[in-house]
Amino acid sequence: MSSTQLSDQIFRPLIPAACVSFRQLTTTKPKLLPCPRPKSLKHKHLTQKSKWAVRLSLVDQSPPKSTFDVEQLVGFLYEDLVHLFDDRGIDRTAYDERVKFRDPITKHDTIAGYLLNIAFLKIVFTPRFQLHWVKQTGPYEITTRWTMVMKFIPLPWKPELIFTGTSVMGINPETGKFCSHVDFWDSIKNNDYFSLEGLLDVFKQLRIYKTPDLQTPKYEILKRTANYEVRKYAPYVVVEGQVDKLSGSAGFGDVTGYIFGKNSKMEKIPMTTPVFTEVSDAELSKVSIKLCLPLDKDISSLPDPNQETISLKKVEGGIAAVVKFSGKPTEEIVREKEKALRASLIRDGLKPKEGCSLARYNDPGRTWSFMLRNEVLIGLEEFTLD
Repeated sequence: MSSTQLSDQIFRPLIPAACVSFRQLTTTKPKLLPCPRPKSLKHKHLTQKSKWAVRLSLVDQSPPKSTFDVEQLVGFLYEDLVHLFDDRGIDRTAYDERVKFRDPITKHDTIAGYLLNIAFLKIVFTPRFQLHWVKQTGPYEITTRWTMVMKFIPLPWKPELIFTGTSVMGINPETGKFCSHVDFWDSIKNNDYFSLEGLLDVFKQLRIYKTPDLQTPKYEILKRTANYEVRKYAPYVVVEGQVDKLSGSAGFGDVTGYIFGKNSKMEKIPMTTPVFTEVSDAELSKVSIKLCLPLDKDISSLPDPNQETISLKKVEGGIAAVVKFSGKPTEEIVREKEKALRASLIRDGLKPKEGCSLARYNDPGRTWSFMLRNEVLIGLEEFTLD
């Protein structure tokens, strides 16, 4: 048995130890500044966005005569935003009644409208919200980074819509409450309201993929760009064999035979998805096929394989960039996807590892080609979630 690892480096901010209710916060009362009318902006996301979005996003960021203490507000957001879509909900008293909310396809000018939008998303999409970090980025500005995964319930195939990005929140210096909230998506360039690019990004994610209702390795989506996702995989165990190419069905019978009872205990093990084929170098000198085993299975308690050609292995997980596609994953198509993904990563300043993996989620004999879910994965040397 051996271990493999994609990468284990990821930025993890320290969450403030003290997270208190907004109603307990006390702040000094600096000179009143209009909200929002910025004179100078230092947040790097905003300097790359449109002037329209900037006008909506922040209050005056010029150095104030008295310092506005936002440390407790940062701690408050760490504690409060995780309840965005649960039964508790966010604390509305932390926001001005006339708070301005904007994202590429939605806008509201009151806290009531903002909360109504959240209620709508809960009913139609059942969102899962993950908060990565919260930072002070200006005297009257806090920025958050997040991932939101939404399952579109009205469609029969229930597609997942994935958004990652940042929210820039302006603070009213008179009330100490949030007076603006502007979202920027990683997957588009034009984050203005109303963004046709943003609307197209939503529709592209509604395409049909048939994903079996089987257990899969656990991962977090850290970032989704226009061309790929960055995921952090948790460790998992596989049964592994050797094959001669990324595509095709060679070796599949050997690894599935293990879970169907061809092992030292003749134990049947539940089927999972996907099936991985992996190459560790550009020359395809060594290709392996891997079938994930149930997450509750420990490698030390699993029965030994009967065949010498297969083995058990613990995959340590780590960071990988992923591109998803449908159709039959021929060797030529897989190599084209791998080449395009690698080029995108290098263009974005990331360091891809050698080799790649193909993940196949469906039985091609029982699924129409246009509904097949396939993924090409490339490990990353390092990744900082900024």
